[in-house]
Amino acid sequence: MIRGDSMDKKLGFGFMRLPLLDKDNQTSFDYDKLNSLVDMFIERGFTYFDTALTYHGGKSEEALRKSVIERYPRDKFTVATKLPPRVLKSYDDQEIIFNKQLERCGVDYFDYYLIHNIGESAYKQAKEFKTFEFTAEKKKQGKIKNVGMSFHDKPELLDDILTAHPELDFVQLQINYMDWENPAIQSRQCYEIARKHNMSIIVMELCKGGNLAAVPERAEKLMKSAEPNMSVPSWTIRFAAGLDGVMMVLSGMNAIEQMEDNTSFMTDFKPLSEEEIEITKKAAEIINEENSVPCTGCRYCIDGCPMNIAIPECFSLYNNSKRPNMVSNSSHNVYYLNLITKNGRAGDCIGCGQCESVCPQHIDIIDRLKDVSEIFDSVPPLSTKVPD
Repeated sequence: MIRGDSMDKKLGFGFMRLPLLDKDNQTSFDYDKLNSLVDMFIERGFTYFDTALTYHGGKSEEALRKSVIERYPRDKFTVATKLPPRVLKSYDDQEIIFNKQLERCGVDYFDYYLIHNIGESAYKQAKEFKTFEFTAEKKKQGKIKNVGMSFHDKPELLDDILTAHPELDFVQLQINYMDWENPAIQSRQCYEIARKHNMSIIVMELCKGGNLAAVPERAEKLMKSAEPNMSVPSWTIRFAAGLDGVMMVLSGMNAIEQMEDNTSFMTDFKPLSEEEIEITKKAAEIINEENSVPCTGCRYCIDGCPMNIAIPECFSLYNNSKRPNMVSNSSHNVYYLNLITKNGRAGDCIGCGQCESVCPQHIDIIDRLKDVSEIFDSVPPLSTKVPD
């Protein structure tokens, strides 16, 4: 369980999808917008900021330092960052990375430190390099206040890990009303395992990379008929935040409208009623009928792709192209052709499986890229001829 001060407000600011000056450059942060978001977040009494070693091309921690740490006193915020075992080559690498993270974030200690993206293979690496022991030692030294892990795998493995490591203070899980009974994600089962071990829970991927921020019209009508003044994203955030044992829910807010909305209903938080929970079940059924590939855009699949395929963008275009109310694919074709000027085509996939081994959503990426290729790789290239 979490050690230290309890937190009254459960909304955390995720630094995974920050506002950019250039959408094709993940490190081109729009600091004017970001600082405005941070200011509103802190002014409304929220404190939790979540980043990671790998977010935004390795520059998210630096963005956190510039937008938060250098602009506010230390008692106004708490910092969470993460170490992915997949980047390690030796035990000593952890000390080097950890010290660089302290420097990049501009802090003397981390309030929350997570062993990142744990699944079967990452757990093996964490055991090999004694990552759990390393973080426990840093906690003894006062460099970490609370140690946890983010988890993306089966509930049986989660049970094994929490049994082996009762010293953990918390676990970060993917929970939303879409994934609650999703057989690939198994949110409910993982949540129940965490509670069995009396673990405090932080929730990630509330909106599944934005997929639950704009739902099909039928699902939105259900929500608006029950709560006309509540936004669509509020349903999934309140769903997770109302669960017993959930201490924090993370939202990757990159627009002031999102910040205003999320902080408005999380300032005086009220969980969903039983009737509202039933509405989320019906909404999930509707969305499942219309969404083809359950990609959240986390971008873990990008690193190491030998063909440099922009997999999340390919799936986003594919999902949009498969909407039942889609009339024309012309705009998606243009986006795809622009995309492949700097990246491989979906059809360039060689089936190496690197992407599938790290996908938190357990998507059959190789097969689904073939589906993308069938739609988009036959599109003729954009003309380079100057119009008359």
